[in-house]
Amino acid sequence: MIKNERQYRITKAQAAKFRGALAEMRSGPRRRAALDARLARAEHEALASQLDDLVREIKDYERLKGGRTRKIRIGSLEELPAGLIRARIAAQLSQKALAARVGLKEQQIQRYEAEDYASANLGRLSEIARALGVTVREKIELPRRRVSTRS
Repeated sequence: MIKNERQYRITKAQAAKFRGALAEMRSGPRRRAALDARLARAEHEALASQLDDLVREIKDYERLKGGRTRKIRIGSLEELPAGLIRARIAAQLSQKALAARVGLKEQQIQRYEAEDYASANLGRLSEIARALGVTVREKIELPRRRVSTRS
């Protein structure tokens, strides 16, 4: 997931390199003829797959930045950090602006996001959500079978 403008620029540059490599592979000298056709096909598919992933991330970031996102779905508590990062991007807030809203240094938000908020406690996650102006709703689903209270 692209988390900031710097990563966005890097990802776009990487995608351009992959496009170039694929173009060279298609139109370059036929040195590939010496390679096993399956190996050449596998290499092409690997490059194309990586490019697809980068393009998907770029489009997702651009969609978030463009304000075309109204809801961010999370399927579990583990997905909350990524959801908060996506909400920050959708709110068109920089990490610096979010840090100012929460009363932290920009570097702390950068660290939190780099590690997907692994070191943040629930209180801090709630504070981030409030600063973003988002509401998080999630169901707690109980197991089908009751958990025994006996040890």
